Amino acid sequence: MGESSSSVSIDVERISFGGKEHHILTNHGSVSVAVYGDLEKPALVTYPDLALNHMSCFQGLFFCPEAASLLLHNFCIYHISPPGHELGAAPISTDVPVLSADELADQVADVLDFFGLGAVMCLGVTAGAYILTLFATKYRERVLGLLLVSPLCKAPSWTEWLYNKVMSNFLYFYGMRGFIKECLLQRYFSKEVRGSSQVPESDIVQACRTLLDEKQSTNIWRFLQAINGRHDLTEALKKLRCRTLIFVGENSPFHSEALSMMSKLDGRYSALVEVQACGSVVTEEQPHAMLIPLEYFLMGYGLYRPCQFSCSPRSPLSPSCISPELLSPESMGVKLKPIKTRISLEV
Repeated sequence: MGESSSSVSIDVERISFGGKEHHILTNHGSVSVAVYGDLEKPALVTYPDLALNHMSCFQGLFFCPEAASLLLHNFCIYHISPPGHELGAAPISTDVPVLSADELADQVADVLDFFGLGAVMCLGVTAGAYILTLFATKYRERVLGLLLVSPLCKAPSWTEWLYNKVMSNFLYFYGMRGFIKECLLQRYFSKEVRGSSQVPESDIVQACRTLLDEKQSTNIWRFLQAINGRHDLTEALKKLRCRTLIFVGENSPFHSEALSMMSKLDGRYSALVEVQACGSVVTEEQPHAMLIPLEYFLMGYGLYRPCQFSCSPRSPLSPSCISPELLSPESMGVKLKPIKTRISLEV
C-alpha cells in the first residue's frame, strides 16, 4: 500500500463556475481541484478522461436535475483535473518532469490529505477511471466505492500503444490540430452524435470541439504519456473489496476492456451497466442512463435523493420502493443493461 506525505500546500484559490477552485501543490507538482457543495458531507472525487476537465466531462451528469439532486444531496464534489487540464491552464514548463500514472494516483492521495478527507467515493472516466482505480489499489482504506465510466485496467495493447504514440507525436510537434481533435472525439462519442455528411454533429460534440481548441497541447501530451505507460491492474483488482459500478457505452473503443475488468472483480461487490448507442463518455452523451443504476448503487450506502425529487415511479429510492434485499452486497452482482434511459434487469 502506498503512503502519502502531508507536505501539501495551497497555491491559488478562486471562485469559478459556482464552485471554489484550488490549485494545490502536491508532492508531485500542482493540481487543480474544483470544489462544489457542503464541505461537511462525504466526498465524491472525480477525474476526467484525456484532454477533458470537469466542465467537459461531467457537466452533462451534473446538469441532469435528478442526478444532480442525488449527488449534491449526498456529497461534496471534488473535481480533480489532470495537471494542466483545468480551464485557462498555461503550458506546463518543460523543466517539470512528466508524471507517471502512479504519481498521478499519489497526487489524489495528497489532495485528500490537503482537504482532511478520509475515505471517499470515486468517479472516473476512461483514463481518469484508470487513475482512480490505481489509487484504490494503492490506498484501499481511502476508497468507499468506485464509479467507473468506460474504464481502463490493463496495459495498452500494441495497437493502442502505437495509436497513442502517433497522437503523442502529432501533439508534440503540431499541437491541437484537426487530426488530433477527430481522434479524441472518436474516443469520446458514438458515431450517432458525431454526425455525418447527412446528419450534423450534436451540440455536445460541438461544445467539446470548442473546448479542445482551448487546451494546451503539451499538457495533453503529458497525460497521454502517463496513460500510454500504464501497467496492468488485473491482479490488484482481485484484492479490491469496495463496491464498484461500471458504465460502458456499447460503441466505446474500450468496451471490451470494461468487460474484462468486470470479469476480474468480485461479483458480490460489482455491477456492469452497458449503455446502448453510446460512446465512452456516458456522463456527457447519455447521463440519464446513469441515474437509476446510481440510485441502486448509492442505496447500498444508505444514501438517497431528497423526497421532493423522488416522486417518479421509476425511482428505486422512492420510500415505497426500498426493500432490504436491495441493500445487500449480493444485489450489486446484478448486471444492469439500460437502453438509453430505460432499464431492464437480468438476474
